[in-house]
Amino acid sequence: MKPFWKDRNVFITGCTGFLGRHLIKELIKSGAHITGLVRGNVQDSVTSTFQEELFSKINLVHGSLKDLSIIQEALENNRIDTVFHVAAQSIAGTANRNPIQTFETNIQGTWNVLESCRQHPVKRIIIASSEKSYGEHASLPLDESFPLQGRHPYDVSKSCGDLITQAYFYTYQLPVCIARFGNVFGGGDLNFNRIIPHTISSVIHHVSPVIRSDGTLVRDYLYVEDAVHAMMRLAEKMEESGITGEAFNFSNENPFSVSHVVTSILNGMDSDLQPIVLNVASNETQRQYLSAQKARELLGWQPIFDWDTGLVRTIDWYKKYFTNLGDLSE
Repeated sequence: MKPFWKDRNVFITGCTGFLGRHLIKELIKSGAHITGLVRGNVQDSVTSTFQEELFSKINLVHGSLKDLSIIQEALENNRIDTVFHVAAQSIAGTANRNPIQTFETNIQGTWNVLESCRQHPVKRIIIASSEKSYGEHASLPLDESFPLQGRHPYDVSKSCGDLITQAYFYTYQLPVCIARFGNVFGGGDLNFNRIIPHTISSVIHHVSPVIRSDGTLVRDYLYVEDAVHAMMRLAEKMEESGITGEAFNFSNENPFSVSHVVTSILNGMDSDLQPIVLNVASNETQRQYLSAQKARELLGWQPIFDWDTGLVRTIDWYKKYFTNLGDLSE
């Protein structure tokens, strides 16, 4: 039997981002032909050495999620079979400071992708989403039956994107599924506002890491390769399992606090630094984590990497990165 991804034409948004790059690498290894939507020039990125090598293996389309006609042309010209929409403005603080830009990227960007797919014979679409789409609920863990009730800009943008996705399925029978993640971590995330890359970088540079909250916020943490395998598994199972139109949570179901994350990194790097707790974070849900029971039962999915294993691999990646800055080929 021909491997599922062999010679399949795949379109990916957000391919210069952390999750997008890992997805491209895995799909290339699986034999897919990839077209990626790129905003701006690849050479402008701080990861240009890595990206030049990676992007030499795929077809690049330059444009933004606001460019409906460019997305439509990319799907048609490249005979796209499968779409992964992973592009997003994903930082809550940025969303609070600039809600309009976040709404344009996360909401308009999602409907542009979906509308483009509606007008072309795409066989499957995976929309990458977040636990944030659920908003705050008293009962935990969050499962797919919970209502989407984001209250703050980033959360609302994800709630809206998921609802629009469902509208395209129920109204137009668009072959789409939603993958919801907690905090995805791993090597290659160069957004140093995030707690894991920030803490690792701080230790490497002998500076005390900063916790913006009080440290007690509880979240999911999923290793990036598990997130990639989850999206690919979801796409592979859509037709045979009759799950089109549904949302799936993906989690290692082992949530813990921000303070635990920082302490794990400090211990894992044999550091005696002490974190600086600012307690200034706003618009944050205290406890938010996912049940992955549906994915386990219907998709046969489970994470490969536990927290400790993923963290060791992540720390090793950043040590290499900062030792030889710019060499991201591994």
